[in-house]
Amino acid sequence: MRYIWQNKIIMASTSDIKNGMCINFNGQPYQIIEFLHVKPGKGAAFVRTKIKNLETGRVLDNTFPAGAKIETIDIENRQYQFLYNDGSDYHFMNTENYEQLTFAKELINAPDFLVDGMMCYVLFHASENRAMAVELPRTVNLKVTYSEPTVKGNTSSNAMKTVTVEGGAQVAVPLFIKTDEEIVINTEDGTYKERAK
Repeated sequence: MRYIWQNKIIMASTSDIKNGMCINFNGQPYQIIEFLHVKPGKGAAFVRTKIKNLETGRVLDNTFPAGAKIETIDIENRQYQFLYNDGSDYHFMNTENYEQLTFAKELINAPDFLVDGMMCYVLFHASENRAMAVELPRTVNLKVTYSEPTVKGNTSSNAMKTVTVEGGAQVAVPLFIKTDEEIVINTEDGTYKERAK
């Protein structure tokens, strides 16, 4: 959404805002993670956003007046494989040229669902060729490593229990899910979607 015409940058407008869009805000790269167009009964319309700093991982609430111009950043997604977590940093490798990159936990959108060997997307600032953040695929398949046995008689259709999946994260799942089953998890909100097919 960033257009260059005769060496002039044409800014995007608040009507172009969408989740995942990367913008230059106060001189730093941010990614929009949530937005809501608001039209109050009185006063001017505005867009309420949650934006994540792609250099520090800090999340801010920010309000843009409707129609405000925003400078977008060209982002390239490149596939990298997660290698390991050394206790403080997370290490990823480009499987084509073996280049390795290291990221702090705050710069990964769902670090609790990372498992060794998982393919992820590294967001690069295209014009600066600079790695900024890591995004997991929208859904991941993980094996349940621990599940409480289901209590007989508890068959409520919407009852949930908490299980542990590989990597150590805990997820609320329906009662019928058992240890060693593979489940599909939405990495955007950490919720169970279904049994893996």
